[in-house]
Amino acid sequence: MISRAMASRARQLSSWFPVVSVTGPRQSGKSTLVREVFSDYAYVNLENPQTRQQAINDPVGFIGNRPNRLVIDEAQLVPELFSMIQVASDESNAPGQYVLSGSQNFLLLKQITQSLAGRDGLLKLLPLSFAEAKVGERGLTPDSFMLRGGYPRLYDVDIPQDAYFSVYLRTYVERDVQGYLGVKDLASYRTLLELCAQSVGSPLNVSRLASDAGVSRATVTSWLSMLESSYVVFRLRPYHANLRKRLTKTPKLYFYDTGLLCYLLRIRTLEQLLASPYLGMVFENLVIEERMKTHLNAGREPDLYFYRDDNKVEVGLVDLTDPDHGILAEIKSSQTYRSSFSRHLHVVGDEIGIPAERRFVVERAEGDFEADGVQARNVATWLGMD
Repeated sequence: MISRAMASRARQLSSWFPVVSVTGPRQSGKSTLVREVFSDYAYVNLENPQTRQQAINDPVGFIGNRPNRLVIDEAQLVPELFSMIQVASDESNAPGQYVLSGSQNFLLLKQITQSLAGRDGLLKLLPLSFAEAKVGERGLTPDSFMLRGGYPRLYDVDIPQDAYFSVYLRTYVERDVQGYLGVKDLASYRTLLELCAQSVGSPLNVSRLASDAGVSRATVTSWLSMLESSYVVFRLRPYHANLRKRLTKTPKLYFYDTGLLCYLLRIRTLEQLLASPYLGMVFENLVIEERMKTHLNAGREPDLYFYRDDNKVEVGLVDLTDPDHGILAEIKSSQTYRSSFSRHLHVVGDEIGIPAERRFVVERAEGDFEADGVQARNVATWLGMD
């Protein structure tokens, strides 16, 4: 079993809050994490039909007759429990009483907001980071990780990526949209997913997606909302603190996992990926998603942007998570450094006050060095930065 970087943060939150909740994509390892970290807690899984029925029939007794150090997996399946958890946690006011996890994040978060506001320490567990995955698999490279992605089962058992993601889409991603939006046209939904994959790193154009998928704009908006709440895709916001400057206001779309992205792009081997016209955007997705994981695993809420103005001055990543130590990164899949990679870093860095030592070109070239007044970093080094 691969140890998760978020484990220490989970323990810390349980010393502060009565309730700790773990959200994230399906199959990202939430149940494994809570059972490992809170191994001394009693455990119930509400996916068990008999257990779930007991909770539905008698929520008061279900909570009252169990220890107040309790892990409840798939907690969102019985919304009635949240009021009782609130009552029980308020009565003792002790930290670390309940740990909740669930795959249907939109339902879990809704119940937390309604019943446990102020009582809950919330964690977002994404698939394995490169740093986590390479501990479990010697010889793993950023390129091979970019193709495979970070879903733990791909590292637990010897399952082909093609087989894994085929089942993942059918069993989880499509089931969510069927169950909660009543979608029957799964062919159009799959088309939208593939169009989203082809649009990674580009300004999000909902009207264009609707036209290409053959569905209404409202439908695309609804489906994108489901994909975001299921942690399949996320929007990277444009930076626009200077209201006088004409800056792009349209976000970009990215995937939480490059393995799923490659599958949707019909990339099946490393050779195909390295020869693909999509390599640049998959690499950009990797760098941004991994930066997000770094912050979340350390207990920080990511504050990430891209920069683009009307003069087409653009920088791929603006990281202001620590406002006193902001980072600019231009992202290039090239194995050869070129001076042109850094030209916008100087303009944007000077404008928003990020010093030269925190301006980076992240690439696939060997080695780390300083050039043209910026820091050139091999992606393996970048993925190890805090």
